[in-house]
Amino acid sequence: MSLCRFCREPLTRTFLDLGLQPLANSYLTPEQLAAGNEPMFPLNTMVCDACFLVQADHEVPAEAIFDEGYAYFSSFSPGWVEHARRYAEAMTARFGLGPDSLVVEVASNDGYLLKHFLAKGVPVLGIEPTANTAEAARAVGVRTDVVFFNAETGEALAARGDRADLMAANNVLAHVPDLNAFVAGFPRVLKPEGVLTFEFPHLLNLIELVQFDTIYHEHYSYLSLLTVEKVLAAHGLRVFDVEQLPTHGGSLRLFCCHQAAGHTATEGLRAVRAREAAAGLDRPETYDGFTAHVEAVRSSFLAFLQDAETDGRRVAAYGAAAKGNTFLNYCGVTHAHILEAYDANPAKQDRYLPGSHIPVKSPDAVRALKPDYVLILPWNLKDEITAQLAFIAEWGGRFVVASPATRILD
Repeated sequence: MSLCRFCREPLTRTFLDLGLQPLANSYLTPEQLAAGNEPMFPLNTMVCDACFLVQADHEVPAEAIFDEGYAYFSSFSPGWVEHARRYAEAMTARFGLGPDSLVVEVASNDGYLLKHFLAKGVPVLGIEPTANTAEAARAVGVRTDVVFFNAETGEALAARGDRADLMAANNVLAHVPDLNAFVAGFPRVLKPEGVLTFEFPHLLNLIELVQFDTIYHEHYSYLSLLTVEKVLAAHGLRVFDVEQLPTHGGSLRLFCCHQAAGHTATEGLRAVRAREAAAGLDRPETYDGFTAHVEAVRSSFLAFLQDAETDGRRVAAYGAAAKGNTFLNYCGVTHAHILEAYDANPAKQDRYLPGSHIPVKSPDAVRALKPDYVLILPWNLKDEITAQLAFIAEWGGRFVVASPATRILD
C-alpha cells in the first residue's frame, strides 16, 4: 500500500485513475516515433484521508521528466510573461526591494520572471534543474544554478551568503516528488523577515470545473490551502496572505514567512480558508465521484469528434500543452481524429505529441490546412489564442474548447 507523500499515512481512496499515459512533456522526434517504443506509465491519483493531499500514486523519477530536453519555456506565453512582470512590480513596491535585496526563484525556467527584477536593479538568483532553460536564463543575464532544490541546496545557498528577502516558487510545488525535502529548503534560505510566495493551481477549481487534464506525471501533488498550510507548518513556515488568481484555470498565490516573523494574517487568507471549508475539502467524501464527471467530459468531446467526422470537417489543435496531452490520451484521440497541432515553441515543432502522435507544426501552418475547427488545448490561454488566430474566420474556421464540456465558440 502506498503512503502519503507528506504525512506518510496509508492511501486507500482513489481520486481519479487515468490509466497508462506517456510523459506529457516528452515530445517525440520522427526517429523516436518510428522506433515505436514510447514508454507509458500508470497515471492514478489518490487522496489522503488524513491531510487531504491529492497526489499521484506513481514513482516516475523526476530525472525522467525534467531532463535536458525538457520542452517547456515560460517565455513563449506572452500572457505568462506579463503576469511575471506585474508580480515583480507588485513585490518590489510592497516589500521595498532594491539593490541591497536578493530575490531567489526556485524553478526559474528561462528567466521569464527574474529578468523583471533585474531590470529594476534588484539582484536575483535562479534555481533551475533543466540545463536548456537555465542556459536561456543566463543568456538574458539571470544568474542561475542548475540543481534540484531541497534542504541540502538551501543549506549550500545560505552557507555561501545567498539569503533571500523574497523567494518565489511558481507552479513548482506540485512538481516535486518529495514535498518535505523540497519545502525544508526554504526556511534555510529565507531571511528572518523574508517573504516566500507560492503559486499553484487551486485543487478546488480542478474539482468544481473538472480540470482533470491538469493531472499528469509531472504533477505529483494537487494542492489546496488546507493541505499546504499543514506542509508549511511542519517546516516552521506559515501563510499570512492569499491572493486568488485567474492563471492556470484559477490559482492561489500564498505569501509565507517564518513562524516567528512579524507579518500579520490578512482577510485574503481567511477568505480562502472559508471557501475551502464551505466546499468540504476537509471531508474525505468530497473527493468521491470525480471520475463520473471526468467521463462525462470525455463523452462530450468524442461526440463532437464523431459529428465533425460525419460532416467531413477537419479538426486541428492549438497549443502542444501537457494538459492537452493528458486530455487527448484519456480520450483515445490520435492523428486520425486531429490532423495536426500548432505551437509557437520551436522546441516542440517538427515533433509529435506523446501518445496521440499528432504532428506539431508552427502556427504559420494553420493557413495551409485551413481547419474547420481549432481545438484550444491550453484552455487557460483561450483569450490569448483566439486573438492570435482570429484570422481562421476568413475561411469559416471556429474555435473549440473541451473543458468543462465541449463547446464551439461563437
